[in-house]
Amino acid sequence: MPGLGLFMSQVFNGLALGVLLSLIAAGLTIIYGTLGVINFAHGALFVVGAYAGFSTYTFTGSFLLAIVGAAAAALIVGLLMERTLIKRFYNRPHEDQILVTFGLSIVIVEVIRGIYGGVGQRVPVPSWGTGVVDMGFVVYPLYRIEILAIAAAALFLFWILLYRTRLGLIIRSGIEDQLMVRLLGLNIQRAFLVVFGLGAAAAGFAGIIYGPIVSIVPDMGFRVLIQSFVVVVLGGVGSFPGAILGGLLAGQILSITSLFNPVYSDVMLFAAMALVLIFKPQGLMGVEGRA
Repeated sequence: MPGLGLFMSQVFNGLALGVLLSLIAAGLTIIYGTLGVINFAHGALFVVGAYAGFSTYTFTGSFLLAIVGAAAAALIVGLLMERTLIKRFYNRPHEDQILVTFGLSIVIVEVIRGIYGGVGQRVPVPSWGTGVVDMGFVVYPLYRIEILAIAAAALFLFWILLYRTRLGLIIRSGIEDQLMVRLLGLNIQRAFLVVFGLGAAAAGFAGIIYGPIVSIVPDMGFRVLIQSFVVVVLGGVGSFPGAILGGLLAGQILSITSLFNPVYSDVMLFAAMALVLIFKPQGLMGVEGRA
């Protein structure tokens, strides 16, 4: 059996991974809940953010500017995707949406591979994130704790936007009844654009803050995409609180299982998803019939 220190270290690893998955899944579930689009290019936007942040850090040496550059690059790419192509598929079958967004993800990833090559890149841990924290029961890297605070702050801002602003009211209304929002004369198309842009920016933001603890490679977004879809299923389609809960659960499942046997970490995650689909198909915090 693992010792207490190792076990608690994995718990914190799970929290750090969980909040990142929550951040990515929050954008993904809101896009699907509002627009009805299954966005398989969301993982590619995560990669765009990681590489844009890497390039910004290389030129400026500032991690804060790297965060801004990552979110901005993913936002711009997301808006271009939505305006030029994806908006034409809002009323198309989900199969068409999957094919076009999956194709877009391949194009984006291969463009990135052509620019940066296939060799992994590293973003150094920022100076304010170096060192460790002695908690008594475990000594843990400072930056991983800061990831918890950074991602939690981003999710809190997301929550304020959704639940304390007029735009958030329109977005949540669109999730519940898009037709009624149109009948009220609200500019739902503009709201759609903002929703897609916010989801893209969240993915890019997550990409760069995750950069210092992983090797940045063009294919890194595919696994994150799959895990994020599982998070959406666990929490419930269109549910922002569900995305947070699902991400935290997924992070702990992956991390704790890896402590005993890393081979079965993804197996256990999909097993949890299967159980939720069997006993509560709408997700842990989803609304029946919303999807």
